[in-house]
Amino acid sequence: MSNLQNTTSSSVIFLLTGVPGLEAFHTWISIPFCFLYATAVSGNSLVLFAIITQPSLHEPMYYFLSMLSATDLGLSVSTLVTMLGIFWFNAREISFNACLAQMFFLHFFSVVESSVLLAMSFDRFVAISNPLRYASVLTDSVIIRTGLGIVARATVSLFPLPFLLKRLNFCPGKILLSHSFCFHADVMKRACADITVNIIYGLYVVLSTVGFDSLLIVLSYTLILHTVMSLASPRERIRALNTCVSHILAVLVFYIPVIGVSMIHRFGRHLPPVVHALVAYVYLVVPPVLNPIIYSVKSKPIREAMLRVLREKRKG
Repeated sequence: MSNLQNTTSSSVIFLLTGVPGLEAFHTWISIPFCFLYATAVSGNSLVLFAIITQPSLHEPMYYFLSMLSATDLGLSVSTLVTMLGIFWFNAREISFNACLAQMFFLHFFSVVESSVLLAMSFDRFVAISNPLRYASVLTDSVIIRTGLGIVARATVSLFPLPFLLKRLNFCPGKILLSHSFCFHADVMKRACADITVNIIYGLYVVLSTVGFDSLLIVLSYTLILHTVMSLASPRERIRALNTCVSHILAVLVFYIPVIGVSMIHRFGRHLPPVVHALVAYVYLVVPPVLNPIIYSVKSKPIREAMLRVLREKRKG
């Protein structure tokens, strides 16, 4: 029976979906998507390069921002090929193993981004509640260990997912998916087998990573607000809160689409397929596009460093 399942899984072909009902306009739809991907890749690359090359940005806050930019780059690249392949060449087929690989990296970068946002909230908490000890608490070694811990956590949490899907039997023939990328909840529902274990483990991963991180972020900002309200001067309160605005916006930009995708897959079966597709695109494309814009607008050091890098490139 195991051999039969392995043979069946290895021969499965999935059919990816672009924008349901608008297949005739995929070439035109690809134009804004190309612009968004170009913005995400160039913006995050510029932020990353600016932080690496500018010594004035070698501080904990910007180290965490570089992790966020690297994660957004990974999230964009993990879906870029299949998405534009559908829009440009109608290349909808993807093998079972390629689908599992894309699924793993897509969820991996999502979990990493959630963890980085949590680390950034802790950074803001320390900076506001105990600024004199900021440099001694968030040392380079602490930041390196935090980054390695984030990667290890995402890897350990998501490593079982492909194997849990491989053990399932899929119906013969080409299997239609709901998106232009491989999403765990979408793939497992296509199995002709009992998926109870997959559902339970998938829910566990969501709650223990994104769910747990969001609760800790809320707790961090509750403590930050308590500290800010204890400040005597209104000007000091505004100045302290202003340092958190960029991070708060990044949190909202990430978590609102994530919650939307999770809710639609679990409770939105009656909604039109195009709604599922659009919410998924917002989840994948919007955070990598907006994060560099948010930080370049709200953070003067980042903005100046990015402009300095662009000027140096023009001179070179």
